[in-house]
Amino acid sequence: MIATWPRLAEFAARLEFPLDDFQTEACRAVEEGRGVLVAAPTGAGKTIVGEFAVHLALATGRKAFYTTPIKALSNQKYTDLVRVHGADKVGLLTGDASINGEAPIVVMTTEVLRNMMYAGSTTLRGLGWVVMDEVHYLADRFRGAVWEEVIIHLPPDVSVVSLSATVSNAEEFGAWLGEVRGDTEVIVSEHRPVPLWQHMMVGQTLFDLFVEERDAREDDEHFVAAPGRYSVAVNPDLVHAIRGSEGRGAWDSHWVSSRGGRDKGRPRGKGGARGGSGGAGRGGRDDWSGRGRRGNDAPSGRGGDAGRGFSRGGRPGGGATRAEVIERLEREGLLPAITFIFSRAGCDGAVGQLLSSGMRLIPESEGEANRRLVEERIQGLAEEDLTVLGYWDFVDGISRGFAAHHAGMLPTFREIVEELFTAGRVRAVFATETLALGINMPARTVVLEKLVKFNGENHVDISPAEYTQLTGRAGRRGIDIEGHAVVLWNRGLDPAGVAGLASTRTYPLRSSFRPTYNMAVNLVRQFGRESARKILETSFAQFQADRAVVGFVRTVRRNEEALAGYAEQMTCHLGDFTEYAAIRNEIRDVEKEGAKARSASMRTAAAISLEELKIGDIVRIPAGRHSGLAVVVMPNRGGRGESASPAVVTEDHQLRRLTLHDAPTPLEPLGSMRVPKQFNARNPKARRDLAATLRATMPHDPPPRRRQADVDPTDDRVDVLRRQLRAHPCHRCPDRENHARWAERWWRLRRETDGIQRKIDGRTNSVAKTFDRICELLVEMGYLGDGGQTITANGDRLRQLYTEKDLLAAESLREGVWRRLDPPSLAAVVSTLVHEPRREEGGLTPRWPNDDVREAYDRMIRIWSDLEDAEGALALPRTGMPDGGLAWAMHRWASGQRLEDVLRGTDLAAGDFVRRCKQVIDLLGQLTDAAEPDLATTARRASDSVLRGVVAADRLD
Repeated sequence: MIATWPRLAEFAARLEFPLDDFQTEACRAVEEGRGVLVAAPTGAGKTIVGEFAVHLALATGRKAFYTTPIKALSNQKYTDLVRVHGADKVGLLTGDASINGEAPIVVMTTEVLRNMMYAGSTTLRGLGWVVMDEVHYLADRFRGAVWEEVIIHLPPDVSVVSLSATVSNAEEFGAWLGEVRGDTEVIVSEHRPVPLWQHMMVGQTLFDLFVEERDAREDDEHFVAAPGRYSVAVNPDLVHAIRGSEGRGAWDSHWVSSRGGRDKGRPRGKGGARGGSGGAGRGGRDDWSGRGRRGNDAPSGRGGDAGRGFSRGGRPGGGATRAEVIERLEREGLLPAITFIFSRAGCDGAVGQLLSSGMRLIPESEGEANRRLVEERIQGLAEEDLTVLGYWDFVDGISRGFAAHHAGMLPTFREIVEELFTAGRVRAVFATETLALGINMPARTVVLEKLVKFNGENHVDISPAEYTQLTGRAGRRGIDIEGHAVVLWNRGLDPAGVAGLASTRTYPLRSSFRPTYNMAVNLVRQFGRESARKILETSFAQFQADRAVVGFVRTVRRNEEALAGYAEQMTCHLGDFTEYAAIRNEIRDVEKEGAKARSASMRTAAAISLEELKIGDIVRIPAGRHSGLAVVVMPNRGGRGESASPAVVTEDHQLRRLTLHDAPTPLEPLGSMRVPKQFNARNPKARRDLAATLRATMPHDPPPRRRQADVDPTDDRVDVLRRQLRAHPCHRCPDRENHARWAERWWRLRRETDGIQRKIDGRTNSVAKTFDRICELLVEMGYLGDGGQTITANGDRLRQLYTEKDLLAAESLREGVWRRLDPPSLAAVVSTLVHEPRREEGGLTPRWPNDDVREAYDRMIRIWSDLEDAEGALALPRTGMPDGGLAWAMHRWASGQRLEDVLRGTDLAAGDFVRRCKQVIDLLGQLTDAAEPDLATTARRASDSVLRGVVAADRLD
């Protein structure tokens, strides 16, 4: 190593631990001047390769940029690199911070680097390496395109060090990197340096998820393949405990019939087994306290009554309380732990429950030190804001060794939790899944309360990739011998499903890249339209599409050969069997279309019933989480391809949008009630009062009305076709059904082949075709000139606007929509471009601070409507509608009001509000550069008015 890779030898000599093989291999490639893609599990030490690129830059007098997907991770990496190299050699560039930007090493968010490249920044001079941490973010449908933009547009002499979580198509991604960046080494490591053991908790009893067996039968569906002489099975003791909790019956037939009884599942020989997920599941009573493997006859569950499954004060479905779970983990030496709860309210509630139980996880002296640290960090916050920020519960929990962590918290609070947890001074954290995205905060144990989450529209099962990412936090390298993942059993949770999640290793990286208006004008400005088009054809999205096309073409060719063989087999001596088969297929298609038409008719009737609902109508939601009575508070007639979705308040005082998913059959009002004229649907108290009135108004449902059956018009057509079928010569063929089987195969394969051909036509040059349509629209609207070859003055403004609604913002600038606004009103209007309401809040009439803001918003809506029509005509993705749900609060904040007054009467969490404020500040900064002088001055003043108090005190997000 010393002779061939001298820089790596220097670097390795400074480390306190030896490099792993994959780290050494990757660092050698970097020193040799090649790009690398390193795909390895969370906690495996990928960042060492990025840190070596930094070392190499300093040693050779060149620059290195270290990019991350989120500002919090940039801050964390900046702190790490300053500790190693000194503040004079390391800079930080995020939307909020600019520190030593011309340093040889600069940490930044990926968007900052993209913007620097488009602006032709001089900071890029002398750049030798770019480290792209968490490069798998390019699959993110909102921000992923930025990673591909950077990779494609970086100068060819810059080496790219890409660090990714384990993905199943790393070789494909590496092949694309090789095409666009040159020689790229792909290094994949699936080894976890700290083994991960999988468990389930039933009641207060811990069970291993897997056990190892010598005599497992290959045809047993409950076994997962494992190398060597052992097979991995779901723990029979776990199954027995769940059966005891749920009651005998279905479980007996599901498990015992295939396993021949409980005893067969006992571990023999070895004490347990790791499953898929990098080592997923270990048997072992003593394993829970880290004392090695158990003996052959030890039970594979521990604690309490193994068959009980219930505990006093437990969660619904027989689970232990959150306090009992943490108590159990502490008793077994399994703290620190992160408990993932897919609900912010659940995370805050968990802290409240532990406080109520009197739990303390750290000594009082350490708790006081934690409290002093918190008090130091929040000195910039106004005392009057502390209550609305949830400070008192936060600091009480921190002083006892536990805390919540979610996006609704103030970013400063989250930073404190991360720092104290990493230092071992907080022992239990209740977090939403956002914690799993990049922040370096490992634990000994990860607990998952549920395996279902809300994705913004529906409650869905978490995927194997998400499960691996969440549980990947378990096991701290250099501290823990092993990590533990614990799934809490809930009624109806199948351990076989958990085992499948833990064992699945297939989660490919899929590009989310698509051209945008801002990207188009920037590319045309730098390269011209034709060159820009060719550049976009090198995207990973097109690379994946082209690879798929190669496979599709091969499939079409194979299918055509098979179709010729099928046609020969269905030949009939009495007549044209192809014609006869076509009649049979038409009968089937007509019947299917009739069924679809009946379903569509019912759906249409349901949609009409939603359109006709009026304020005060009382309906019963037939199914779903919010089934029951509801009162309409805001009608909605839909439009532009969307069905009506009136807003209702349910009898449990929840605000939600009523859609066809909730009401697949027509809804008829059960009655009506008065809704107060000044009713504010965003105010929780107002909703509770209305729900109480609803329950009093309609205590019982009236009897249902009978619906008249509709006549099916397809019946006559089917009768005609059946007569034609019976009259056809082939109908009398003795081999008719044999011919028909071959004909059915022919038709099925023909439909499949035609579908594949349509995919081929759609995917060929798909990214470039989208770019062409975007350019066509930009030429039509005056942002590109000379047939799309140059950018106009309007295009120059557009290229400086990086918001998701970039063209809407540019059109508002061009039309002078914001020219007359004062700073607070401009901040309020700009918030409509960044605010993303919850689904149930979308479309509610906003509360406007003044007529100027309302008029500006109305003009923006007219512009958006015209823009959406133009996009629809060119089959382009539609620009989202601006939403005024934040305008009132933003105006009050920019006008200098207290945080408590700003958030009163809203469902906004303080952390969400701060994050939105920073997005508004970011967009106002872009307007400062893009707008004419007077509006630029207003934008600067508006930004200053928002950047105060709790927003200014917190510079993380």
